[in-house]
Amino acid sequence: MEVSIINEGRAGILGLGSEPAVVRVTPLAAMPQVDVAGAAKAVLEKLLGMLGMEGTVTTRTETMPEEAPSITLDVTGPDLGILIGRRGQTLASLQYLVRLMVSNETKSRESIIIDIEGYKERRYLALESLARQMAEQVKMQGKPYAFEPMSSFERRIIHVTLTGDPDVTTESVGIGEGRKVILMPKKMAE
Repeated sequence: MEVSIINEGRAGILGLGSEPAVVRVTPLAAMPQVDVAGAAKAVLEKLLGMLGMEGTVTTRTETMPEEAPSITLDVTGPDLGILIGRRGQTLASLQYLVRLMVSNETKSRESIIIDIEGYKERRYLALESLARQMAEQVKMQGKPYAFEPMSSFERRIIHVTLTGDPDVTTESVGIGEGRKVILMPKKMAE
């Protein structure tokens, strides 16, 4: 769609003298299909080269239940730990940059995930296990448990893992980088 603003309108004073905005929306001709996965791989390989890092990038497409498909770029090679960073912060920044560059180049908003040496897969499994262990602890003690501050990706893992548990509930609290998950008995939450 192409959106053109004909008249921005005016708010007026207390609603008096206001004018509605006028916008023209025109459907564009069918856009040619863009190889987003290929573009993402090329961008990541170029960034790795500019950083002086050696690595092999492989592409796969994953479809999670009830979610849009995502493009996963797996990077393998020697000494790539620096690209992961402390608690995955460098990896998250790299992923953000690649998403931004690819969406600018392809005009596409597909989900792009970067995993280096299987870090995200290992972190996912570790958080699932931790969530289940802490859920058992909360059930036995009847007291809430607060996880350490986590990224939205990690908080989501905790929430999804414990969604079907009939005895505990999860809630994200906090602001920005201090946002964390609180795990509590359902009877306490009610």
